[in-house]
Amino acid sequence: MRELLLEIDVTCMEAVSVKGHTRGIVMIPFTGEASGPFFTGKVIGEGVDTQKIVDGKCTLSARYMLEGQDATGSPCRIFIENEGNDEIGFRPKIVTDSAHLSPWETASLTATVTPNEGGVMVRIYREEAE
Repeated sequence: MRELLLEIDVTCMEAVSVKGHTRGIVMIPFTGEASGPFFTGKVIGEGVDTQKIVDGKCTLSARYMLEGQDATGSPCRIFIENEGNDEIGFRPKIVTDSAHLSPWETASLTATVTPNEGGVMVRIYREEAE
């Protein structure tokens, strides 16, 4: 069973890329809005999704910071690093200055990344023991 923590509606900007001799790299800057039962806010500045493409397989590593307020109304920031791919899944890691959200730093988290108009919808879940 899993609990939805955050939804981040990501708006992608123009990608830049390089095709090397052993792999390709695509970097996609983005902005976005975050919402959920525990936090509401937005991406500070721009985040970056770095995609490594080796032998036709793509692995992403997105890093960004959110600023907003937690469910107690306290202003806070959340840093998210989301790594993975469609085959192995996505495993976000979180660092936050919110006391209310601090359990997220050690929780077992998963994410889904779904294309939408102009970007993707990222949903972050806490895995719960059954």
